[in-house]
Amino acid sequence: MFFNNKFLAGFILFSLLLQSCAPSLPQYKNTPDEKIKVPAKFKNQAKKVEETAKEDLIRKNWKVLFDDKNLTTLIDVALRDNQELNILNQDINIANNEVMARQGQYLPKVGLGAGYEFEKTSKYTSKGATDTLAGLSDKMRNRQASLNATWEIDIWKKLRNAAKSSYYDYLATIEGRNFAVTQLVAEVANDYYELMALDNQLEIVEQFITNLNEAHKVVELQKIAGRSTSLPVRRFDAEIQQNEGRKTQIEQRIIVTENHLNTLLGRLPQPILRSSKEFKETKMTQFNTDIPSDLIDNRPDIKQAVFKLEAAKLNVKSVKTQFYPSLNIDAALGYKSFNSSHFIDSPEAVFASIAGGLTSPLLNRNAIKADYFSANNKQIQAIYDYEQTFIKAFAEVSNQLAAVENLKQIYQAKSQQVAALSDAFEISNVLFKAARVDYLESLLTRRDFLEAQMQLMEVKQQQLSAYVNLYRALGGGWRNES
Repeated sequence: MFFNNKFLAGFILFSLLLQSCAPSLPQYKNTPDEKIKVPAKFKNQAKKVEETAKEDLIRKNWKVLFDDKNLTTLIDVALRDNQELNILNQDINIANNEVMARQGQYLPKVGLGAGYEFEKTSKYTSKGATDTLAGLSDKMRNRQASLNATWEIDIWKKLRNAAKSSYYDYLATIEGRNFAVTQLVAEVANDYYELMALDNQLEIVEQFITNLNEAHKVVELQKIAGRSTSLPVRRFDAEIQQNEGRKTQIEQRIIVTENHLNTLLGRLPQPILRSSKEFKETKMTQFNTDIPSDLIDNRPDIKQAVFKLEAAKLNVKSVKTQFYPSLNIDAALGYKSFNSSHFIDSPEAVFASIAGGLTSPLLNRNAIKADYFSANNKQIQAIYDYEQTFIKAFAEVSNQLAAVENLKQIYQAKSQQVAALSDAFEISNVLFKAARVDYLESLLTRRDFLEAQMQLMEVKQQQLSAYVNLYRALGGGWRNES
């Protein structure tokens, strides 16, 4: 026993006294609660439903959502080569190393030490006179080799709370990467569907230009025959040039989107293999939109916010213990001699030491108080961050649920509009060639048909993206196959 009972009792009493001296935290207005009251259902849902096999789709790997092999190949490449994910992998490793470092702090630190000391003593000092009487030289060369140990006794759980806090930070970095994976999968899919839509729009414009050229020949022949003027010819010339420019704009958008997608894949610009011919028939695995609101707890960013909040709580506890006394034990065991021939003689050259130290902050309490208050402020920030993340997630899911339903109706309406204008275009074209309608009516009908087709492709892309974004908003997309 290094301490007798009286000393131990005095130490405990002193510690309790100092414990009561820890400052109280300042009171802030509008300090947030740690939990938000969440409604059981999303807007326009009749009731909270139980999880079904459709809803379980959200918790599975992203491959269950997409059946396009070209798209799944691109996502696999992105998850392997995306630089942002690789950077986040290193953040996870760094956080893991921090956990190892914190855990090692509350274990004894043991090391080997060696030393050499040269000392010349004055014979007019007590040590020099003693050495002279003992027949020793006034020039001493001390040699030492020892096993040293130091240990801070974690009586207030300061070190253990710090280690737990770093562990929650480590878990938060994992969830942060999972959130980035979710975002990446959705972004790759959205870019892919945009490319398919642009390809179809480019084909529509090219077909429109071909039809315009045919109409242009008709009005030229009518002009030669004296049945028309140069006005229709110039109007069709202008319409052709306008759509040539539109075609070039779409080609530029395709290049930009391809390059952006290649950036997500972690590679230099190159063509993207895609199935644009099947774009109109592209369907995604559907899942029930009558989902319970608590399913957004599946989101990695919400889990990340929770882990950060837990880490902040433990950090406050760890910093608070700096106001309390700390107990350190130092020990050493080894050989020490001024004569190398007797350096490893046992037990004559053996030395040992052990000491315990109790320290308590007195003059630097303001610095500790500042750290304590800052740790509490970070905890409040973490609560706000959790609330903000949860509210944002709830809003995103609600928005995407509405988008899925509304875009379904819009697509149906646009499809009917395109079908009607397709018939109108065919009728107008026949009548125009037969000189039954004037060029202006024919031109306007062609324009309306073109715009309806272009808008239909845009709505189709938005419809596919709405499902992707709903899947992302519900926290899907980050799990691996295991």
